[in-house]
Amino acid sequence: MPTASEPGSLEEAAEAIRSGPTVSIGREGGDVVLSTRRLNRVLEHEPGDLTAIVESGLRLSELQTALAEHGQMLALDPPGDPTIGACLAADLSGPRRHRYGAMRDLVLGVTLVLADGTIASSGGKVVKNVAGYDLGKLFSGSRGRLGLIARLALRLHPRPAAEATVVADTDDPRALWQELRRGQLEPVAVDFQPPGRVALLFEGGEAAVDAQVKASPGGAGDPAVWAESAARQSRAGGHAPFTWQECLLARPGIGVAFVADESPAEWSPLAERIRASFDPAGILC
Repeated sequence: MPTASEPGSLEEAAEAIRSGPTVSIGREGGDVVLSTRRLNRVLEHEPGDLTAIVESGLRLSELQTALAEHGQMLALDPPGDPTIGACLAADLSGPRRHRYGAMRDLVLGVTLVLADGTIASSGGKVVKNVAGYDLGKLFSGSRGRLGLIARLALRLHPRPAAEATVVADTDDPRALWQELRRGQLEPVAVDFQPPGRVALLFEGGEAAVDAQVKASPGGAGDPAVWAESAARQSRAGGHAPFTWQECLLARPGIGVAFVADESPAEWSPLAERIRASFDPAGILC
């Protein structure tokens, strides 16, 4: 019978992982099933620097509520209400990926508990930081198999003063995308909704947003299209590839929110070799 563990500190998390013999994080499968439910605090918030340090079990909605009091946000909008640790472990993102990137692009540093109970830190809490290996990017998409993501230092963004949704219907979405790329429009989010609808989200000052909307193809749209996008992404598992990305890529690392109804990619041989180097005894599963 698996043992449930809900550590409330780094030291307790390290002890839980050492208690093995196998440990699964956030899901069934190990002799010890570890939950980050009690690791749910905002440890530091520097509004002037647009940074925060949080524990991995904090829910995204809880963080956004705390940041909203200071006119700030974590510019991430995956479907559902995942924990901050899950956002990195599952490499989650949503339509705002077009402007801000995925979770890995918003992480400045991480504190981890490795398979042998070692507590390791990488990065820092400033945007320009070269302290140590970039373990945040390595652990992006690791699914809890390299170690426990315990704390994250995050890059924040100001909340926009205004936002507006534009929806354009087209028989040739690729041509519409090329038109958008050649123009001066700067959407925060782009979502292709088959068979021929493209949704754009603009954010910023009221005058700037109004000008972008007037210059956009299509017309004012219902913001509910973003809920539709999130629902479709949820049906695809929240981690499906951005399949329209190859033909719509605006610049390296930036994609659109369309996902296909297919399962996540299998654990790759390279990822398995990395896992074996972090956890040769196979404790994490």
